[in-house]
Amino acid sequence: MKPLNEWLTEYGESHQNPTNKKIHNFAVPAIMFSILGLFWCIPKPGFFPEHFLFNWCTLFVLLTTVYYFLLGIFVAVGMILVSILMMVGIYFIESAALPLLPVCIALFIVAWVFQFIGHKIEGKKPSFFEDLLFLLIGPVWVAKGLFPFLFKK
Repeated sequence: MKPLNEWLTEYGESHQNPTNKKIHNFAVPAIMFSILGLFWCIPKPGFFPEHFLFNWCTLFVLLTTVYYFLLGIFVAVGMILVSILMMVGIYFIESAALPLLPVCIALFIVAWVFQFIGHKIEGKKPSFFEDLLFLLIGPVWVAKGLFPFLFKK
């Protein structure tokens, strides 16, 4: 398995343009939020306990957290905190009786359109075309760019 620095360096190679970086700072968290929201919307099977946190979103977060722990404890803790904040937002959207599914679908589409515009400006294809794990690296790369002090050794 590649170390975190190698993943981030490879990801950064196709994200050099300042406009593309700014787009990614918005679009990557928006995509992550929308994906978590889409998982939240999947109907629960009968064997899930009757609690709002027992859903497909939580299961997805737990599974991705295993991968983040393999990259490092600070990465995992950071992504858990980000995921919790996003899940709180999802819960509030749902609690406010807003249509969570259409909101997440629209956000997902708009954010991906911006991502592809950013890559058109960059002149390079998205990293996940090379390896789907870059879809999990993108949020870490954005976090490192926004909060570099968390990544100092």
